[in-house]
Amino acid sequence: MLKKIPIKTLYPLALAEGEGVGTAYEYYAKRLLLHRWLANSEPPRRILVAGLPQKYGASMDFLLLAAELDADLTILDDRASAIARCKAALEETQKNGSMTNLNPVFLITQDISNFPEISGHFDLGLSSEVLQRLPIEVRLDYMSKTVQLASRFALFTPNGDNPSHTNLSGLDGLQLGELQQLAGGALESTPTPTPAASAGKSLLTGYIDMPPFPPGMIRTDDQREHASTGRGEALAMWGLSYYARMEQWLPRSWRRTKSHIVYSFLDSFQR
Repeated sequence: MLKKIPIKTLYPLALAEGEGVGTAYEYYAKRLLLHRWLANSEPPRRILVAGLPQKYGASMDFLLLAAELDADLTILDDRASAIARCKAALEETQKNGSMTNLNPVFLITQDISNFPEISGHFDLGLSSEVLQRLPIEVRLDYMSKTVQLASRFALFTPNGDNPSHTNLSGLDGLQLGELQQLAGGALESTPTPTPAASAGKSLLTGYIDMPPFPPGMIRTDDQREHASTGRGEALAMWGLSYYARMEQWLPRSWRRTKSHIVYSFLDSFQR
């Protein structure tokens, strides 16, 4: 369903957001998972990005996914600044000839835990670096509302068992067990499918995004520009793509404390 593209291709998206190779690596690792998860289902026609990242990037990988699938895209957030950043990154990308078919609907919600402005049905909900910034008491509301709107929901949030990452990033994190409990509660809150629908619900969780370089690595503008054109950098990114594919085979105890992200893929089978 999703094309297999190299990290080097994702790097310009990160640059458009004001980020760097760490974000490009994250996008690649997430695409590997999403490719496998979506492979055996109908391509989503309507996609909801349920909030934009708290601090880093503008979820341009989600916009790329919608553009590849030629899907209708709705993006919401409760911060005008985050919406503006996403719009600017998309405009910069489209100026360079990428994602020109994409024309998202941007909405500012008054309540990011419930977003009453959204209605209708979506085939896929996406979220990255959103859940951890919500008050603990409304996190389940946020997940339940998204699952009720979207048949499938892929959520990524900082890993609370990796303090070296959360302390440096300044973001809160969730332990995998906490995320599993919230995801399970969200699935339980969805209506039971009718006999005519696909029976059952599913939940997939785990660790992802464990780049082999120190967190917080800062590069100059010249270094960033060279990374998008230099042969040496291209070779390094090629190596990173193979490393990303190996992440799932590393010991779980290592992934628990070194991964930057924990994820949950929820499928309510509301089709």
